[in-house]
Amino acid sequence: MSETMRAVDIKGGAGPIEALHITTIPKPRPNGTQALVKIKAFGLNRMDLLQREGHYPVPPQAPKTLGVEFSGVIEAVGDRPEEGFKVGDEVFGLAYGGAYAEYIAVSTRMLVHKPKELSWEECAGIPETWITATQAIYLISNFTPGKSILWHAGASSVSIAGIQLSVADNASAVYATARQDEKCEFTVKTLGATAAFNTKTQNWANEILKATDGKGVDIIIDFIGAEYFQQNLDAVARDGMIVNLGFMGGTQLPAGVDIGAFVRKRCTFVGSSLRSRDEAYQGKLRDQLVDHAVPRFADGRFKIHVDKVLPWEEVQEAHRMLEENRTKGKVICTVS
Repeated sequence: MSETMRAVDIKGGAGPIEALHITTIPKPRPNGTQALVKIKAFGLNRMDLLQREGHYPVPPQAPKTLGVEFSGVIEAVGDRPEEGFKVGDEVFGLAYGGAYAEYIAVSTRMLVHKPKELSWEECAGIPETWITATQAIYLISNFTPGKSILWHAGASSVSIAGIQLSVADNASAVYATARQDEKCEFTVKTLGATAAFNTKTQNWANEILKATDGKGVDIIIDFIGAEYFQQNLDAVARDGMIVNLGFMGGTQLPAGVDIGAFVRKRCTFVGSSLRSRDEAYQGKLRDQLVDHAVPRFADGRFKIHVDKVLPWEEVQEAHRMLEENRTKGKVICTVS
C-alpha cells in the first residue's frame, strides 16, 4: 500500500486562486476512533477561500490541506472505531480539514452512512452546510414551531438547508434575502420560502416590517455582519434573536449605528461557529442530522442543491465560482 497520496496544496502556504495545485503528500493513517476514507467527492465552502488566503483561524488539530466535507469509502479503521463503521462502508462526513485529497483520516463520530438514494456528489454537499444550519436553528436560536425566521444569503448552501428545515418544522413564516432577483425567486419557488427580498434593489428591513405588520421577524440568521447590522436590528422582533455566522459584509460598524433596539426590543445578538467546536459538540449535531434530516434526504423531502460538479483538477475554477458568487447551492469536486 502506498505511503503517499495526491492532495490540493497552496503554493507558498497562502495565496490567490492560482496558488492551488495538486501535489503528493504523506497518506494519513487512522488511529483510535478514526477511519481512513478513500474520497470520492468533496464540497467547497467559503471558509476554504478565506483559509486559502491565510485569513481563517484553522483549528490546531486540522491538517493544512483544505476541505471539511467529503464522501467516500472506508478503507481502514483505527483500534477503537465507533460501533457500526467498518472497512467497505460508504460514508460521508465532516472533518476539521484535509478533504481536498485522495484520502482522509477522520473520527468515525463524524461519519454518516451514505443513503443508497443519494449520489457521492450530493452526499459531499451535506455535512458542513446542513450541520451548520442545524446548529443555527436548534442549538443557537432556540427555534420552535410557530416562530418566524429570516435567512440572509438565501441561495447559499447553509441557507438552502436552513430554509428547508424551517419550512419542514412549521415556522410561521420563512423569509430570505439575496442580491439577485433570480436567487430570490429560487428561495420562494424552489425552497418554499414565504417571501424573499433583493438587498440591492429593496430596503429589505422595511419589507420585512411590512410583511409582518410591523412586528418584525423572531429569528435572523446572518452571514453578512457589519453591512446588515443596523437593518437586522430594525427588522428583528421584540424578544427576537440575531445569529451571526459570518462577515461577508465586513466587521467594522459605520458611525451612526443605533443599538437602542437591544433594550427597546429586548433582542439578542449572538455569534457562533462550527469548525472550532470540539468533537463531542459536533458529534451531537451529527446525531441530530442522522435522526432529523437523513431520512428526508432518502425519501426526497429534503433536497441537496448541487450547482456544479467539477473534477478536482479544476479546483481553481471551483474556487473562482464561489469567489464570484456565481452559484445557487454547492460546488462539488470529484476525485479520480
